[in-house]
Amino acid sequence: MNLQHIRAVAFDLDGTLVDSRLDFRAICRDIGWPEGTPLLERLSQLGDCAEAQRAADIIYQHEMRGAEQASWMPGAADCLQQLQAQQIPLAILTRNMRAATRLTLQRLQIPISLVLTREDCAAKPDPAGLYSISSSLNISCQQLLYVGDYVFDLQTAANAGAWSCLYLNETNQHFKPLANYHIGHFAELARAFA
Repeated sequence: MNLQHIRAVAFDLDGTLVDSRLDFRAICRDIGWPEGTPLLERLSQLGDCAEAQRAADIIYQHEMRGAEQASWMPGAADCLQQLQAQQIPLAILTRNMRAATRLTLQRLQIPISLVLTREDCAAKPDPAGLYSISSSLNISCQQLLYVGDYVFDLQTAANAGAWSCLYLNETNQHFKPLANYHIGHFAELARAFA
């Protein structure tokens, strides 16, 4: 994995840097939506109504519970330390809400200050978040690597003209063809920059 052209790395949060055990099936079930419904997209279609508020409340409860029990993915904390030691700028772009993201960052002492949530920009796979990150870091998107575990992450990178790295798990192997790179452990990413 040759990453010599990369000048900064952005990460997804849930399922990538941390395991928050968010169960999207359970969220859909609790709201009463079909399994696999894209939560934020469906919520935005509802507009301002009682059903939307009820769904938002359920999503909020699940996300806050996830933040309260989140734990580091294996090797992720060490990888961030190594990248920072090499002075590689880091960022987080998540579809999560700000309150849950802030709680996760505080609880796990995640050492990244440039963090965008769904309140800060259009939700992935919209590329606005990566555009904002690259602008903040004064680099082009072609010099940015986005690491995530889901198809939205890979689409976001592609939409922004950035590079994508799929963090593999037991359920996302079929997304590999959409990624520029893939890793099974964060030690591989740290080694690629060594």
